[in-house]
Amino acid sequence: MTTVRYCSTCGTKLETRTIDGVERLACSSPDCSFVHWGSYSVGVGALLVRDGKVLLVRRAQEPGKGYWTNPGGYIEQHEPIETTIEREVEEEAGVVARAAGIVAVRDQPRDVHNVYIAFAMEYVSGEPKPDNREVDAAGFFGPEEMAEMNVAPFTRWLVDVALNGRSDGLERDERTELPIRHAGLFKVATR
Repeated sequence: MTTVRYCSTCGTKLETRTIDGVERLACSSPDCSFVHWGSYSVGVGALLVRDGKVLLVRRAQEPGKGYWTNPGGYIEQHEPIETTIEREVEEEAGVVARAAGIVAVRDQPRDVHNVYIAFAMEYVSGEPKPDNREVDAAGFFGPEEMAEMNVAPFTRWLVDVALNGRSDGLERDERTELPIRHAGLFKVATR
């Protein structure tokens, strides 16, 4: 893990200071207010069910090489999360799907704090075909088939959410009038 040592605003060396009761790296220049609040990554995953079976891909590279997982990946800097998951499903599995709602979130604090957002997906078109780069196999599988497969533990948990969840999850709020530019807002369904 690479440690941040210099200010990304002015290039001055960072120092450790107590800010909001937590030791944080901050710029040592009196003319700069930069604080390194931490390192974060946001991942997304697809839960696409068709005919009672869930779309899974087998990882061809680390992390998780050899494990069956749901398609997913990390968001790009200026890409809405729904666009990310739709792109990842098509890239990894050759299937076109639409993000329908958020159904699960994993919060994993560590050196790079990871937040993972799982989307219920609606099938649009295509048959599973691996990209043969990130994944080397893809298909729709039922619980009986998965029992014999090397499915990652977190994916098993997500499959249970996909097959046994009682809600479509949070939906995108398209009608908000909040003055938040380029924000994706999600909420529970309302009447």
